[in-house]
Amino acid sequence: MFFYNLAIYLYAFVVRIISPFHKKARKMIKGHKQTYKLLRENVDPKAKYIWFHAASLGEFEQGRPIIEEVKSRHPEYKILLTFFSPSGYEVRKDYSLADIVCYLPFDKKRNVKKFLRLVQPEMAIFIKYEFWYNFVNTLYKKGIPVYMVSAIFRSSQIFFKWYGMDMRKLLKKYTCICVQDTVSAELLKGINVTNVAVCGDTRFDRVLDIQKQAKQLNVVEAMVKKAKAENEKIFVVGSSWPKDEDVIIPYFNMTTDLKMIIAPHEINEAHLKYIESNLQRPHIRYSNAIPEMMDDYDCLIIDSIGLLSSAYRYGQIAYVGGGFGVGIHNLLEAAVYDIPVIFGPNFKKFREAHQLIEKGGGYSVSDSESFRGLMDEFLQYDESLRAAGNHAGDYVRSNGGVVDRVMQVLKL
Repeated sequence: MFFYNLAIYLYAFVVRIISPFHKKARKMIKGHKQTYKLLRENVDPKAKYIWFHAASLGEFEQGRPIIEEVKSRHPEYKILLTFFSPSGYEVRKDYSLADIVCYLPFDKKRNVKKFLRLVQPEMAIFIKYEFWYNFVNTLYKKGIPVYMVSAIFRSSQIFFKWYGMDMRKLLKKYTCICVQDTVSAELLKGINVTNVAVCGDTRFDRVLDIQKQAKQLNVVEAMVKKAKAENEKIFVVGSSWPKDEDVIIPYFNMTTDLKMIIAPHEINEAHLKYIESNLQRPHIRYSNAIPEMMDDYDCLIIDSIGLLSSAYRYGQIAYVGGGFGVGIHNLLEAAVYDIPVIFGPNFKKFREAHQLIEKGGGYSVSDSESFRGLMDEFLQYDESLRAAGNHAGDYVRSNGGVVDRVMQVLKL
């Protein structure tokens, strides 16, 4: 583990060096400095803690259904929630179901010793990809159960390489690794890791919960009412980037039997103006809209955070952005509403994208031409549109129930 520990020290050094010039690094260093003080002041020595760790916001959303279930079934436990990334901590530092929220310090032996001395958790639950050698090894030595939840493994990972022996040993120190699929379980079996349970992906349960809690958006409902009167479809675009918009907006501009709700991934002024400059049909920002004026607009630009998951409920077709960049965003958030989901070509690492395509509820497009052909088919043939939407919704519902399986593994 010499090289692992060296890498951790080098990473921590680099973060500290660049922190005066890098906003995220600066927040991380500041947060790390506060961690031990926060723990000393807030940990109740008489209480029993379950520790959840998520790298960032996406992993938190995967762990959230389990946190909620633990609090519901076992209010006697307190929850410690840690993040590694500022993008997770800054958004969820006030999460109401966690008793303490803080940064996880770098995985140095002295940090691990100090952190666990202050917390002394009853068990630790790591979400998806969190393989901190010193933390897991120390928890194992102390006899504290440690779990991995919603994990997914690929043959390209270090565990399956000739030089990954130490990391393979680490996997055996988890009490149980709850994986998303049988492919991951078989990969682990191939390296003699058998402390594994195939439980599925908790994101399915999360989006099913979100669907039940969807907000009523009066402005959107006014747009939908007008669209129905004019026999138009509602097209919801979520988490879009400029490269997505360059494919979508030209088609929207020339298609009169379609109204669009677009919620860009970044809602800074420059991006909003970029979208507006490319739109040739009447459009308005959500922050400026009231229901009474929506008859005059064909496009609603969502410039507020937290509305996208509720906006999907009003659509007949969805497009989820990111597929022309580093990778697609949350497809399940749209598919749960029984609507087909379109996305760009960069989906290789996204299991749900492959499965949605296989089930007939997801569609990848590579350029403006393929997007136009697919949209034309959906707008022309209602039966094809309904069938694709049903396939998408059925896929999500058939993969629910993950939290119950995980809770059985945790024996809670």
